[in-house]
Amino acid sequence: MIKAVISDMDGVIYRGAQLIEGAQHFVAKLLERGLPFLFLTNNSEQTAAELVAKLHKLGIPNLEEKHFLTSARTTALFLAQQQPRARCFVVGGDGLRHELERVGCTLTDSKPDYVIVGKTRKLDYAMLRTASQLIAAGARFIGTNPDLIDPVEGEGFEPAAGSILAAVEAATGKKPYIVGKPNALMMLIARKQLNAHSSETLMVGDRMDTDIISGMEAGMTTVLVLSGVSNQRTLDEFPFKPDLVFPDVGKIPLDQLISGNV
Repeated sequence: MIKAVISDMDGVIYRGAQLIEGAQHFVAKLLERGLPFLFLTNNSEQTAAELVAKLHKLGIPNLEEKHFLTSARTTALFLAQQQPRARCFVVGGDGLRHELERVGCTLTDSKPDYVIVGKTRKLDYAMLRTASQLIAAGARFIGTNPDLIDPVEGEGFEPAAGSILAAVEAATGKKPYIVGKPNALMMLIARKQLNAHSSETLMVGDRMDTDIISGMEAGMTTVLVLSGVSNQRTLDEFPFKPDLVFPDVGKIPLDQLISGNV
């Protein structure tokens, strides 16, 4: 019996600025049944407040900031525990910067403790050069998430945080510590927020290499939707399988999962 739901967003609820078929029905059902849920996204560009506003604009109202956990927020929580008020150089968007400042980090390019790399559309050569030089000088290397690409409107994709991390890693020879999925840390924080047991939690995602593996390793029931990155062909490339596969979130039989009849 499923008593809580964790769901990815990019490729599951929307592609870029386009809502995916079935997403409104899926969220409405979660709210209607009063099921505890959390949108868990590796995208570090936006804050929870911005995600609430984005979904409202796309036609999904009645959500609150408590319904979202981003890799930016997870990274900030991790650093607050590891080194309170750390000095950080950031290659990333405003969402990541906001979350780091929120926990007391100082954003600087002068002798930082950490170099934090996430997705940003404002990437330039100067950022890559500075990040690489600071890591070579001893700054610790953190990545918000390993996703190489993100789905956008239609059938397209765009480079994501993992592509930027690969460039910095190639320049420095140093591997980053990844905070977001599939790191178990993000799943642990999510479960604590939901006060949910793994065996009673459903993990919904569109990526085999982050969403499904993180849910599987956490002991959750996993659902792969084919509306994002992974498809039926790439599914066979992995040595592990999701528990269930559906074309989109609208096809997930939530009532049956809640009652334990699936």
